[in-house]
Amino acid sequence: MTEIRTILFDLDGTLADTAPDLAASLNRLRLERGMDPLAFAAIRPHVSNGANALLRVGFDAHPGDAGFDALRKRFLEIYLENICDQTTLFAGMPELLQRITAKGLNWGIVTNKPAYLTDPLVEQLGVDRDAVCVISGDTTNNRKPHPEPMLHACELAGSTPAQCVYVGDAHRDIEAGKQAGTHTLVALFGYIAEDEDPAAWGADAMIQTPGEIMNWIEAHA
Repeated sequence: MTEIRTILFDLDGTLADTAPDLAASLNRLRLERGMDPLAFAAIRPHVSNGANALLRVGFDAHPGDAGFDALRKRFLEIYLENICDQTTLFAGMPELLQRITAKGLNWGIVTNKPAYLTDPLVEQLGVDRDAVCVISGDTTNNRKPHPEPMLHACELAGSTPAQCVYVGDAHRDIEAGKQAGTHTLVALFGYIAEDEDPAAWGADAMIQTPGEIMNWIEAHA
């Protein structure tokens, strides 16, 4: 097996637990529209799928519906105002990032979140200076599951795809990594719905905690 030099992370549901702020923003919008808040458990599994998915959960609203664009705009305004109120790195993630650096490896972020949301979030989380790359949903012409963002991240990290591991909590993450030629790990601690079957995604492994990522790398070095 080619020596691994770079670990790449999805952002929402893998590197950072963004669900509390996204759920709070959705419920604030519901309150503005005279609706009761939804239970956090009903919102969390959909967070990795972006604003459109959350508006579908919160309002049964879909792109093309009358008023959808205004609803989406307001939701993202609320979220941007509160983007890191409750968001934190997942438990064990700071220690993992330290282990990565201590071993002389590097790490980066590949997310479908647009840069105007990604950049302030990673800055407020305090990880922007340590990441070798931060690839947002509008950094390249294509987004995940297309492999282009992955390949761009590998290039910026100075590693071949075979030297990279991509960790994500969605099928499109694993698909993008596989198409790019990276190793792939499913973050089972992320935002995975009950009707999803991550075992069918074809990843190299599934991990329960951030610490298991380095354990897997060391076992396959």
